[in-house]
Amino acid sequence: MAPKKTRIQGEITLNGSKSISNRILMIQAILGEAFPISGLSNAKDTVTLESLLDKRQEPILDAGEAGTVYRFMTAYLAWKGNNQVLMGTKRMCERPIGVLADALNELGAKISYVGKEGYPPLQMKEHQASEWGQRITIGAHVSSQFISALLLIAPVLPNGMELILEGKITSRPYIQMTLNLMEEFGILALWHNDMIKVPPQAYQAKPFAVEADWSAASYYYSLAAIAEQSKIQLNGLQKESVQGDAVLVDIMKDFGVKTTFNAKGILLEKVPCQIKEFKYDCSDCPDLAQTLAVICAALNVNALLTGLETLTIKETDRINAVKIELEKLGCVVEATESSLWIKKGITNKKQAIEVSTYKDHRMAMAFAPLALILDEVTMEDKKVVCKSYPKFWEDFKSLGLGDYE
Repeated sequence: MAPKKTRIQGEITLNGSKSISNRILMIQAILGEAFPISGLSNAKDTVTLESLLDKRQEPILDAGEAGTVYRFMTAYLAWKGNNQVLMGTKRMCERPIGVLADALNELGAKISYVGKEGYPPLQMKEHQASEWGQRITIGAHVSSQFISALLLIAPVLPNGMELILEGKITSRPYIQMTLNLMEEFGILALWHNDMIKVPPQAYQAKPFAVEADWSAASYYYSLAAIAEQSKIQLNGLQKESVQGDAVLVDIMKDFGVKTTFNAKGILLEKVPCQIKEFKYDCSDCPDLAQTLAVICAALNVNALLTGLETLTIKETDRINAVKIELEKLGCVVEATESSLWIKKGITNKKQAIEVSTYKDHRMAMAFAPLALILDEVTMEDKKVVCKSYPKFWEDFKSLGLGDYE
C-alpha cells in the first residue's frame, strides 16, 4: 500500500452512464432500427445487455447478475411474446420480480415462474399483442427499474399505457430520466400526480451521445471531501443532466467540496468546512447512500441516511453490508430496513481493513477512498467494479492511490 496522501490532484475521464446507456439500447431494440450511439458505457451490465439483444431470438437467455438488464428484458421479451426463458444468477433468483411480472400479465403478457413464485427465472409465452390492455397500477415504492421497464415499451403497445403509481415514489429521478430519454426519441408522455400516461406512438431514430456517469463521480467527491486538499477534474459531466445523482453538486457543499462546471466537465476543489451532523433522504438517489455513509464515517460526522428501502434487494443487502464493514473500523452504526444512522465514525486511523465486497460493485468503490486515512485498505474482490466502472482501479491509481491488493 502506498503512503497515505493528504493532497489529491488529477484528471479523470469518466465512463459513460450505465443508466443512460441501458435505456438507449432498449429504445433502439424496441424501435428495431440501429442509430449511432457515442460514449456508450463499457460497464459489464451494458455489455451483457448488448449481448442479450444480439441473441434476443434464442429460446434461453441469461441476464447473469445484472438487475437492470433483467428487468428491462423482462418487459421487452413479454412484449415480443415469443416462447423464451430468462435466466439469472443465484442472487438474481433471490431478487423479487413479481411486481413487474404481475403488471405485465395484467396488461396482456403471458409470464410464468420456472421456480419460486415471484422470482426469476421467468418463462415467456406467446400472446396476442392486440389483446393488451392499457391501465395498470404498480406500487411506487418498488424498484424504479420496474416502472422504467414498463414505460419503455408503453408507446408501442396497441393502446399505450396509463400507469398509476401507488404509495411513496422512490428513485423518482430515474423514472424521470426514462421519460426524458424517451422524449429525446419522439415520445410524448404526461406525468400528473400519481399517473403517467403514454399514448401509442412510434420512437424516432436519431444519433445520441451518452453523458458521463454521475454515480461514478461520487467516489471522487468522496476523495475530495476526505482529503485535506483536493483538485480533481472530472471530464464528461454536464450541468443540465438527466441523471438524479447530479444532486451531488448540492449535497457535497456540506462537506466542503466546491464544484465548478467547465468546458470539459467539472472541477472539484476542497474548501474550508466544519460539519458535525448530516441528515439526508436518499429516496431520489439511493446509489449514493454507501458513498455518503463512508464519507460521514471518515469525517466522524453524526449522520442519518433515510429513504433506503430499495437497498435491501440490490446486489446485496447494502444497508447491512455497510453496517458490518463500518463496524470493523470501530464505528457505531444503527440500521433499519430503510435507514442508516452513523452515531460514531472512524476515530482510530491507525488500522487496516479488508473490505468484504459482497459481489457488489458499489461496496468496493464506496470504501476505496478510505485509503486516504487508514494504514491499509484491501478488497476481497477488486473485479466487482467491472459491473459499472471497469477502469475504476486504474483511474484511482492515476491519482496515486495504490493497488488495493
